[in-house]
Amino acid sequence: MDFSWTEEQLDYRAAVVEFAKNELNNDVAGRDERGEFDRDAWKKCGAFGLQGLPFSEEHGGQGASALTTVMAMEALGYGSKDNGFLFSLNAHMWAGTMPLETFGTEEQKERWLPGLCDGSLISGQAITEPDTGSDAYALHATVRRDGDDFVLNGTKTYVTNAPVADIVIVFASIDRSKGWAGLCAFIVEKDTPGLVVESSFDKMGLRTSPMSGMSFNDCVVPGENLIGKVGSGMMVFNHSIEWERSCILASTVGTMERKLEECIAYANQREQFGQSIGKFQSVSHKIAEMKTRLETSRLLLYRHAWNRDQGKATAMDSSMVKYYLSEAFVQTSLDAVQIHGGSGYMKETEVERDVRDSLASKIYSGTTEIQKNVIARNLGL
Repeated sequence: MDFSWTEEQLDYRAAVVEFAKNELNNDVAGRDERGEFDRDAWKKCGAFGLQGLPFSEEHGGQGASALTTVMAMEALGYGSKDNGFLFSLNAHMWAGTMPLETFGTEEQKERWLPGLCDGSLISGQAITEPDTGSDAYALHATVRRDGDDFVLNGTKTYVTNAPVADIVIVFASIDRSKGWAGLCAFIVEKDTPGLVVESSFDKMGLRTSPMSGMSFNDCVVPGENLIGKVGSGMMVFNHSIEWERSCILASTVGTMERKLEECIAYANQREQFGQSIGKFQSVSHKIAEMKTRLETSRLLLYRHAWNRDQGKATAMDSSMVKYYLSEAFVQTSLDAVQIHGGSGYMKETEVERDVRDSLASKIYSGTTEIQKNVIARNLGL
């Protein structure tokens, strides 16, 4: 494995960091308080080419490798403090766009991918329902044929980007007796009659990422909006969730690096009992642990991206990345608050926000417990 970067890649990383610092930090605290999505920043990311990084140049993407893509997402996390916005960006790429890139027809790709790559469109994915979470395939949403069209009924929840999405990839069953073999995936446009998008949820963290429920009431979906074949929904979902688990937390590696630097600077300048607090082992050991978690996270992330570029990526690898990075992000965020003491608990220092944002990483894209199940199953347990 070779994780060394070319001069071109390093220049690109530096450009992404600079872009993020200058364009993606506009009133983050205020927008977090208001639960406000930054559509202007979204368009700027599209113009910079970020949404299209891993997608084909033929349809408006950048054609970047998986390794280059996670490097860029890491750079975004280092430069931008808006974890919610970056979460929306990742959900759009992995859950809302990757299914089209991989399973879409040529007509679907020509119609949707250019806009999804250039920032003029926003996508999401709707699979979770009020009564289904980790048991993702136990769906109650149904779809039936009606001539050349499909009629969709059901309710979805926790749909990232739903309040602002132009299209959503929706999963429903055409025959519940077949279990996962009856699942179908569809592209549903925002103005489709019968589609109701609920108000945004008031969340603990990731507040700048809009999320809501959706309901489908005799929602007629054109037959050409079916992704893949009837009954191939599980394959579509499994493919996108592997990409999502391995890449959605890449930006948090950059965030952890930035937090480490902030904590080192604070520990060196803050004095207690006649010396900087960094001289006390209780603080310096926390920082040493933060550094070790950072580098271990980076190695797991890069290793998986390299394997994906070589066609060797596995579901177990994706789950290990998701599991470890989420746990590392939470612990590093907690340690940052502890090192900053009382000031870290205050909103004005913006340290506590990472704790609120990080906690969801142990839940979305499959909980930590589900990731351990996947790893164990792949080990023959």
